[in-house]
Amino acid sequence: MHTNTKDTAILPLVLPSQTPTDPEGARTTVPTITRRRGRPFWQRLALLLSATVLYYAFFGPGGLARAGTPEAKQAPLAAPGGRSRSPTRGGPLPPSESSDVCPQPAALAPVRYGALAEELDRAYAEDAFKLRAYETLGGAIRIPTESYDDLGPVGEDRRWDTFAKLHEYLEQTFPRVFETVRVTKVNTYGIVLHWQGTDESALPVVIAAHQDVVPVEPATASDWIHPPYSGLYDGEWIWGRGSCDDKSDLIASLHALDALLEKGFKPERTFVWAFGFDEEASGAQGAGHLAVYLEETYGTNGIALLIDEGGGAFGTPYGDDVIFAVPSLSEKGYLDVRIELSTKGGHSSVPPKHTAIGLLSALIVAIEEHPHEAALVRGGGPYNATQCAATYAPEYPEELRRLARAAVDSDEALAGLRDALLDRFPRFEAILRTTQAVDLVQGGVKVNALPEKVSAVVNHRIAEHSSVAELKEHFTNAILPVATRLNLSIEAFGANVSHGAGAGKAGSVVLSDAFGTGLEPSPVTPSGGEDPYHVLAGTIKTTIQSAEGYNARGVVVAPLLQIGNTDTRYYWNLTRNIVRYKHVNDGDRFNGAHTVNEAVRAEGWIQSIRFYTKFILNADEYL
Repeated sequence: MHTNTKDTAILPLVLPSQTPTDPEGARTTVPTITRRRGRPFWQRLALLLSATVLYYAFFGPGGLARAGTPEAKQAPLAAPGGRSRSPTRGGPLPPSESSDVCPQPAALAPVRYGALAEELDRAYAEDAFKLRAYETLGGAIRIPTESYDDLGPVGEDRRWDTFAKLHEYLEQTFPRVFETVRVTKVNTYGIVLHWQGTDESALPVVIAAHQDVVPVEPATASDWIHPPYSGLYDGEWIWGRGSCDDKSDLIASLHALDALLEKGFKPERTFVWAFGFDEEASGAQGAGHLAVYLEETYGTNGIALLIDEGGGAFGTPYGDDVIFAVPSLSEKGYLDVRIELSTKGGHSSVPPKHTAIGLLSALIVAIEEHPHEAALVRGGGPYNATQCAATYAPEYPEELRRLARAAVDSDEALAGLRDALLDRFPRFEAILRTTQAVDLVQGGVKVNALPEKVSAVVNHRIAEHSSVAELKEHFTNAILPVATRLNLSIEAFGANVSHGAGAGKAGSVVLSDAFGTGLEPSPVTPSGGEDPYHVLAGTIKTTIQSAEGYNARGVVVAPLLQIGNTDTRYYWNLTRNIVRYKHVNDGDRFNGAHTVNEAVRAEGWIQSIRFYTKFILNADEYL
């Protein structure tokens, strides 16, 4: 997970989506209810965990993060042959029933390849296989493939060389894989594995992951229970950087491929593995180059389905008898805005009324006093997620359950639902609006010299209902009155928008995309009953329900909107069907990712191998 553009706190539980009907079908307008920030946060949920999880639940785009787009018109995903109805008043539906407002897929198990799937399940349950797999992941962790924001180009910066060691390790550990499938290296360290299917007319499926990890802060090394690159299996946990993000997925998917090759399985559909190597820095050197190669090789929209890391885990946030799993169907947009302010310098003994730092501070205050409006869009991800929680969660505030039911048809209830979410769950501030955070400030070089040039960078995560252009307009409008009052000229993203006769007398302001990394909110993966998503969602259900020790009342697959960005931002041209998902129980991560004591429970990680195996078999049979 990228420290710059992908949050470490990925919202874990979101809920399946409701998609709007066809233009012929019914509602043609999509009301949007907005509310400005500033309401008090009252009646906060007593259980912080429940609040956090619910917040995750509201990132589910459900196939329509932006109403009115073509993606927003997908048919709802329904369980084949299952009943679909609205929840009764007074309680949740059982997860075995599909709902009009929260359609559920059926569990999907291989039939044609059923015997092979069962054989591999038995093999994965053997202690010898488990111990070998644990050591395989541990060995990958022991190679510190850290990526940094200031890395130079591949071939010029020697810090990339560590990836050559990882490649050598993977080739020695999975010789059958690297000797059987076609291997292509892209920009030296990007890996593409092409497993040719017998049906050349079938579009390929891509399984993506990344080889790099975030650096370990040296000052925290002593805080780890076991050294951060030990790869130690202590009898329960596998320790080290990458155990959760993202070497666990990379190694699990290779184990699945290796096991299928060993059994002589020959797919009808082509499968492709794509491993980037700088996702934690920006992805430009890795996935950025891989995307070009993949599009040249397979064509625009030439991939049937792509799965990458992300989403959340699966777990029981609303009561122990119903499991929620949370693939992500979309991501927020992204923009870093630089404010650069220039004024006359001089000796600090004769200062002006406002120094450059003072002027910049006034602009920053104006930005923070004008947050983006929160919006709850009927048919959008947060709305769909709320409907899913209200429909299936055993433990859920009755006030929200009641409002969610009424909000289907009532704009007044929709407004009340938005307000209740913001009041009960403060973190919904980040879900229902574009966020802004002033993270970098520079200015001044000496205590007795007036600064001549100062700057700040404001980080934004763009809400699914907004855009880069809307953000730029909002930003400019927020500071323009202050700049005019202070006699500052403004160039906003290449346009002179200065007002007032005194513009420029006190200095000049330039607004720009700080690093050239502006990104629109992602397209939303369609989730209709005939869309490829249902194969993955059904695989999630069957993998959980067939796991040893499963004793829940059911599984709800709950699509999520991801706050940050993954390597998938480079893959939009390859397919409309992009799903971000990590198959791991929330309780099987010791301390999450990007922090000290990153570790995965070994037995739980084996479920990732089972998931990738069933996904490949199901995709080959049902797509």
